[in-house]
Amino acid sequence: MYTVVLIDDEPLIVEGLRKVVRWEDYHCIVSGTADDAESGAELIRRVHPDILFTDIRMPGVDGLTMLAGLRSEFPDMLVTVLTGYRDFAYAQQAIRLGVSRFLLKPSKMDEINEALRTMTEKLDRMHAPLHSPAEPEEESDEKESAGSFLVNRALDYIDAHFAEKLTLLDVADACYVSQWHLSKLLNRYTKKNFYDLLNTRRVQAAKELLADPKLRIGDIGEMIGYADPAHFARVFRKIAGMSANEYRNSL
Repeated sequence: MYTVVLIDDEPLIVEGLRKVVRWEDYHCIVSGTADDAESGAELIRRVHPDILFTDIRMPGVDGLTMLAGLRSEFPDMLVTVLTGYRDFAYAQQAIRLGVSRFLLKPSKMDEINEALRTMTEKLDRMHAPLHSPAEPEEESDEKESAGSFLVNRALDYIDAHFAEKLTLLDVADACYVSQWHLSKLLNRYTKKNFYDLLNTRRVQAAKELLADPKLRIGDIGEMIGYADPAHFARVFRKIAGMSANEYRNSL
């Protein structure tokens, strides 16, 4: 039996899918449902479903980032998106990230059944002793696309929040993945760990602020996220190869 998770912030849709679809006809069982992205991600990490039906236009959710996170962290999970968001470019990006089907609400039963049939047939092929070499290649391309998309979102988040008390967990939560998985992706795509990326961005900002002679160096450290002046001094010297004062004098 293939396991299925349903995520949608509209309870009627979740219950409708759970009760109306003849899951057993496709050798499937619904393992759980969720009504928001956060609880949905927790559910997926707990049950590791084979199939996911989800809305990606929920309140407070960056749908494409959530999708990239799920596809990157669970590359073997097949996904059908159910959404009321009618945008062709958005659908294209979702498909590039590895979505099996992109269905507009209200979806017809034959569309849902066709999506389910397509996913279970693909799962059958994936579990068969012999399968086409093109499929692993296709799955690898989708995984690469999701991973690259996710790293770019993480870097954007660091760029927007570097001056705050920022942790890897904060960025991982914003990208809908575990911090372990995000750490692995950052190392793979940037060859740097999270704190190297964060400190590099902060020092870049510090260099810009040092051009203003009215700003004290200690204040600059606080402005970019370092509560401890000594820590700021050590990080700046390590990355810039000179002290903040020496850098200012070189301008």
